[in-house]
Amino acid sequence: MIILIVAFDRITKYFAKLYLYGKGARTFIKGVVEFVYAENTGVAFSLFSGGRWFFIILTAVAVIACLVYMFKGKGKNNLWLFWSLGVIVSGAIGNLIDRILIGYFIDFNNPTFVNFAVFNIADCAVTLGAISLIAYLLVDIFKGEKKEKKNEQ
Repeated sequence: MIILIVAFDRITKYFAKLYLYGKGARTFIKGVVEFVYAENTGVAFSLFSGGRWFFIILTAVAVIACLVYMFKGKGKNNLWLFWSLGVIVSGAIGNLIDRILIGYFIDFNNPTFVNFAVFNIADCAVTLGAISLIAYLLVDIFKGEKKEKKNEQ
């Protein structure tokens, strides 16, 4: 799964640069989304631009920590947790590759129905993985509370 998501991210960024660089926005679904080439040297919403090496190190450490947890810790015994972390790791690796190789990552999805930042597939993976991880943690917390109440009775 990690390899597939990273590959999809790399391919879409390649085509974004090939077909969008210097050519302006291209409507995909009118009023919903357009494709436009953008270079992001920061993190989400281009925040903290200029911290290339800091973010390379931070991302690499986070990816390694997640992979170790996934394959040596509790993560490998819980499919929901494993997939959530895997999707986050995929997105982190996708943007990390760009940050290392070219100093920025390529964004190209621009939702036009709302005022939002331009983003890429790796950003989607991190966001969806984080949402799934939060949902997992909430379910786990409530499951734990149910067990505690049941044991008290």
